[in-house]
Amino acid sequence: MLVKYLVMTFTTEGGEKATLSVSGIRDDLKAEDIGSAMDVIIAKNAFISKGGKLIGKYNAQIVTRNVDQIEVV
Repeated sequence: MLVKYLVMTFTTEGGEKATLSVSGIRDDLKAEDIGSAMDVIIAKNAFISKGGKLIGKYNAQIVTRNVDQIEVV
């Protein structure tokens, strides 16, 4: 089964990078949608990392993984 993730990387007030991954994303996401979501996350201080508050957008990627479930008996 193919699983898609949106991986958003932010810069922090401590000068580090923090990554947020979201699964179950829509197939029709556009760069503008992702950028707007990242802006809201930053503006609302929705997450704080070990490097402090998220203060900027670094990059974003859509990652597709092929996952094979194995039933262990």
